[in-house]
Amino acid sequence: MRGWPACLAALGPRFARAADPAPLDYFLHAAGPAAAPTMHLGWVMTAIASGVTMLIAVLLAAAILRKRSTVRPHELHGDHGGLMWIYIGTGVSSVALFAILVYVLGTLESVAAPSRTPALTVTVTAYDWWWKIEYDDDDHTHHFVTANEIHIPVGAPVKVLLQSADVIHAFWVPQLAGKTQTIPGQVNEQWIEADHEGVYRGQCSQFCGAQHAHMAFEVVAQNANDFAAWRAQQAQAQPPANGNVAAGQHLFHDRCAGCHTIRGTDAVGMQAPDLTHLNSRRLLAAGAMTNTPAHQLDWIARAQQIKPDSLMPSIALSVPEAASLSAYLSTLR
Repeated sequence: MRGWPACLAALGPRFARAADPAPLDYFLHAAGPAAAPTMHLGWVMTAIASGVTMLIAVLLAAAILRKRSTVRPHELHGDHGGLMWIYIGTGVSSVALFAILVYVLGTLESVAAPSRTPALTVTVTAYDWWWKIEYDDDDHTHHFVTANEIHIPVGAPVKVLLQSADVIHAFWVPQLAGKTQTIPGQVNEQWIEADHEGVYRGQCSQFCGAQHAHMAFEVVAQNANDFAAWRAQQAQAQPPANGNVAAGQHLFHDRCAGCHTIRGTDAVGMQAPDLTHLNSRRLLAAGAMTNTPAHQLDWIARAQQIKPDSLMPSIALSVPEAASLSAYLSTLR
């Protein structure tokens, strides 16, 4: 009888496919006040660049097709018509570029800070290749950590503190805000706000290594009641395992606790995503897979095939070990 890792591998890459609820081409449509001004700026710059390109193309075509008149060399010194057009073009271009500069600076100022005090502060730390999310609170019992999924209340600005644990990354949620880099040893700030409930796709937009393309995250905008319920649930620690899942918890501590944390247990690893409420998330592996029991096992068994060079090793498990570990992971809600 073949073991479950071989069976999963035989099923092919379909397990490694993740649903994409919010494609990144949605940057053409803003869903919050921090993104709308930059979207409008983008459209204006696109229109100007397109217009200039068309104008140059027309002038170049006219110059090529125009029948040149015969001009004697001694007459060129008295012909100032060409220079006049250069003067006019330079003047018009200078005025236009200055106007664009003023517009760009005004746009940057308009999105530099929210008009109201942020409803909460979230610290995002970028790793190769995932995102650590910390919800700060004066009451330490309400402080918690999650990964690759940021929940925010609709219609309220959220302050985002950005830092990096390794190399330069860039935090980008196209529909909610522009790009901001995460730089080792430095804390940058950004703010996001969603006008409507929904799931907004985010992505690292700074090339950061082999799995740069697989470093996604999601921002989930909820109404105030749903957000409060989610936050209260996330702040809770996991109860001790018992019965059928105790063996799976023991296996997790032996194989996974060196890197992962599960609050309420002895697993306190700091180098990988916090899994306390693993099953509350929609995606796995920073957006590489949908979060299902089968995909969880597939990720454990084939991490280096799904995301080569990531710090998550491929872990071989027997069929009984896989069953007990899956049973335990299913309790992390």
